[in-house]
Amino acid sequence: MLPMKFTRRWAWENTWLIFSATAYLVWPWVLALLTIPHLGAAYASTSGRALLLLEVFGVGWGLGAVTFGLGVDRLGLALGFTVIIGLAASAGTLIPMIILSPGKLAQTQGRLTILAMLLVLVGLALCSWAGKLRDPGQPPSSGGEGRSFSVGMAICIASGLLSACGNLGFAFGGEVVQRAIERGAAESMAGNALWALLTIPLFVCNAGYCAWLLRKHRTTANFFQPATRLYWAWGTAMGFLWIAGFVCYAPGTRLLGTLGASAGWAIMMSSMVITANLWGLATGEWKAASRGARALLFGGVALLVLAIGVVGDANRL
Repeated sequence: MLPMKFTRRWAWENTWLIFSATAYLVWPWVLALLTIPHLGAAYASTSGRALLLLEVFGVGWGLGAVTFGLGVDRLGLALGFTVIIGLAASAGTLIPMIILSPGKLAQTQGRLTILAMLLVLVGLALCSWAGKLRDPGQPPSSGGEGRSFSVGMAICIASGLLSACGNLGFAFGGEVVQRAIERGAAESMAGNALWALLTIPLFVCNAGYCAWLLRKHRTTANFFQPATRLYWAWGTAMGFLWIAGFVCYAPGTRLLGTLGASAGWAIMMSSMVITANLWGLATGEWKAASRGARALLFGGVALLVLAIGVVGDANRL
């Protein structure tokens, strides 16, 4: 998301539409076509049930992305972010473990993974609270009258659970990956066949929401401002960086072993929050923050780093 800092003359929906088009549609298919031999044959040999399940998870992922903004708008950044990312991390980690490797729950490896998940939740809470202290003037909700706390919480819970569908689609979409490998794809690249399908509904949901905002705010003209031509490149770069992360995620989970989809998701979610906060520090977002806010931030990041270490130790077993 770092390039978004350089597109400030555009409205959010302008940048997000370019990001969505490249991250969820253009780049996944470019990478799949370049790295998966006989891509069409791999899809044709995959069962209809597996393909349908993949698209259902993609729709859930897309709705989770759209409701993320709505939930944070109603509950505020600190609480909304904690609930959504916490639930997404928890569900995306625990559901694959419970369904694919239920026997691991009673073993040391499973218990350590659950402990790491708890550390992630506490670390997220500390980072979110630090952000709240950093921006004390931010209202808890910009929703206005009639928008109750319970409705906001319900949206955030739904968003968190739906956002976990990204990892669930990956965890239960193994048939697509296997068919790609059978037709000559390298194991390190076979996941690209899955992302190309999984992100189609993600694009539809996000692009549809952006189109609605463009019409509502009348911001379509922003795309044609001569002074913002470079913004197209920034949005495209955002899309490439996003899909590049998932290209790395697929082979990484395979190397982690039996609990790869669970452990990998916990590691990636923690790394995302750590990286975002480090970039925030590097770009001056915390210059005016109090000592207490910084202490909470560093404490939260430390817990996330510790969680990654616990996951690593669990997989070592």
